[in-house]
Amino acid sequence: MTLKPLGDRVLVKPAPKEEKTSTGLYISSGAQEKPQRGQVVAVGAGKLNDKGERLALDVKVGDEVYYGKFGGNEVKIDGEDFLLLRADDIYAVIED
Repeated sequence: MTLKPLGDRVLVKPAPKEEKTSTGLYISSGAQEKPQRGQVVAVGAGKLNDKGERLALDVKVGDEVYYGKFGGNEVKIDGEDFLLLRADDIYAVIED
């Protein structure tokens, strides 16, 4: 199955949850936080402005991004977890 986001929506594959601390201690599954980082898998066409023109999104497929902890909706596609969120819920693009 494929999913094409509409408007200013973005489909993100969340990074795996951290299972260890920086010092090597294992974190129980109940204490693991939701990731706030992921990779953009698909993007919508963009939001319409007042004149009916499409505004391009700031992210593209393949970008690594930081997003809000409570933003978006979790969706399952072919058994994999994804996050469908608005472009405004993405705070930054990670560049190396």
